[in-house]
Amino acid sequence: MKIKTLFSLCFVAASIPALAQEAPLLAEGKVTQDSLIDALTPAPAPLRTRSIRVLRDSAPAAPARRASASLLITFETNSAELTAQAKRALDVVGGALGSDKLASFRFGIEGYADPRGQSARNLKLSQMRAESVRDYLVAAHHIDRARLEPVGKGDVDVLNKSDLSAPENRRVTLVNLSQ
Repeated sequence: MKIKTLFSLCFVAASIPALAQEAPLLAEGKVTQDSLIDALTPAPAPLRTRSIRVLRDSAPAAPARRASASLLITFETNSAELTAQAKRALDVVGGALGSDKLASFRFGIEGYADPRGQSARNLKLSQMRAESVRDYLVAAHHIDRARLEPVGKGDVDVLNKSDLSAPENRRVTLVNLSQ
């Protein structure tokens, strides 16, 4: 009975990372270099011990969550042009991406749109917004273009389902691709 209980506890402990929530949404005025560096730095490899071994065949491991940060970046309606407030937030992002701690990593820039309008148009708009963010970071902060991969996600991942036009449904998420 004790071995069965120990095995159950090990299984639950191994499953805890799967319960992690998506990265918190950071508003333009709330973004700091330190918070971004922390959010975008990959977690260290898990500690391995000799005494406990979880077999992959008996309990599949949950995929590790990529280091990411969801940012509320403001765009004009039906536009990919960055506002002055968005540029100020991206100046903080540029400083973080240029830091020694993140300089060796590649990042995906995922653009999202709210679900108003046609899905095909929202996909194109989200791609243009991700590219706009990339272009600003390259031009204003000299981040190597090869380190940034813009991807439009369209309106598929709505954060605020009760208010589809909410600004948090129009966001950019940075994802560390180097993990």
